[in-house]
Amino acid sequence: MSLSTLSAATAFELLAQERQLDMKKASTKMVDQDIPELKREQLGKGVRGKYLKHFMQGSNVVVLQPEILQAFPTSEAVNKALASMLAFAQETQGLTGRSSRTPRKRAAA
Repeated sequence: MSLSTLSAATAFELLAQERQLDMKKASTKMVDQDIPELKREQLGKGVRGKYLKHFMQGSNVVVLQPEILQAFPTSEAVNKALASMLAFAQETQGLTGRSSRTPRKRAAA
């Protein structure tokens, strides 16, 4: 059947139906894919912390001087020292700053 023998309305409807079929999303169901479904036993045993070392290397990296490295051999030691230094700095900050109190006016003599 050619478009010339159909009425204009029927031809338009056929073209609209074809276009709708073209616009539908392709199915992504497992049936359509050539990937076999695996069972848990086929995947093998999982390893805890397999990528931990790699992850830790990818985080913030700081290069320490050799004498600092001797004093603080682990990241926990460095963090503890820096935390105590920060706490000390915050405590002493109020001691060195100007007082927020307004001075008393002196009586005229």
